[in-house]
Amino acid sequence: MVNNVSALGRNGVHDWLLLRASAIVITLYVLYILGFFVTAPDLTYEIWRGFFATSITKVFTLLTLLSILAHAWIGLWQVLTDYVKPVAVRLVLQLAIVVVLLVYLLYGTIVVWGA
Repeated sequence: MVNNVSALGRNGVHDWLLLRASAIVITLYVLYILGFFVTAPDLTYEIWRGFFATSITKVFTLLTLLSILAHAWIGLWQVLTDYVKPVAVRLVLQLAIVVVLLVYLLYGTIVVWGA
């Protein structure tokens, strides 16, 4: 049985709900993008840029990015708690993963909203 040292007070139901909610958001975003491709008559750079310049697309993209990062964190946390038994090693790996995910969030926000 895994120690709750690195669980940060979460439980399985919370993780399950977050995974399902994030999967729904990701699926809706994929459908949104596919809908854009299907309805765009001639896809040019100007049309593409205009699509991603709208506030709804920016917000939806950022929400999807957050969903992907939450999905990744929960999945990696589960893998680490299952396969990395030394607590110190697991905590260092978790810290590294959190730093990488935060960098992805920062960079993704800058890309979506502009510098």
